Amino acid sequence: MSYTPAQRSLQEEQNSVELADALDATIIVEELDERAVEFIGSRDFFFLSTVTGEGEPTVSYKGGGRGVVHVADPTTLLFPSYDGNGMYLSMGNIADTGKIGLLFIDFETPHRVRVQASASLSTEADDLAHFPGAEIVVRASIDRAFVNCGRYIHKHTRVEDSPYVPDEAGDAPVPAWKLIDIMQPVLGPEVQAEVEAAGGTIDYDEYAQRMAEGRP
Repeated sequence: MSYTPAQRSLQEEQNSVELADALDATIIVEELDERAVEFIGSRDFFFLSTVTGEGEPTVSYKGGGRGVVHVADPTTLLFPSYDGNGMYLSMGNIADTGKIGLLFIDFETPHRVRVQASASLSTEADDLAHFPGAEIVVRASIDRAFVNCGRYIHKHTRVEDSPYVPDEAGDAPVPAWKLIDIMQPVLGPEVQAEVEAAGGTIDYDEYAQRMAEGRP
């Protein structure tokens, strides 16, 4: 990889130029090896960073079933965009700039892999078929990837899986934010029917209480 002038300036200031160049030559790759493919394929969540055309970044947690990121080949990743809040921040940024960063972490080992890629959005049937319930699929062409030292990762133990991950038919429970009474006019008849079937609406105070208690 080529370091930016600002990165190189800090390397010079901290006397790490030789180290940075050695790491670049040793661990940064343009395609995934077998261990990285296996690790990414075993993950059921990752962190996604995107950037707007104005250079404003955002980072999002993306969860799903095991294999939420499909490794199509050593240089190509596919992952879904499921039903969300309708803002499409990450997907809009991908459509805008196509530059993404992905962070895959195992908090129990701990272990992590970082990936930078050029991405595009797909609604092709073959791509959507990998992820029941997905609205959009992101196709990511890997620019560079590397195993990242896990020494500062705090170890965590899994408690339970999220019940909101779409099942094999693409179905999932209604999330609490869709139950909020003031949201109903913008949700549409189909979702409003789902809300009624789920027990009806709640006010914002109850929603906030649910979030504080971890009941999304």
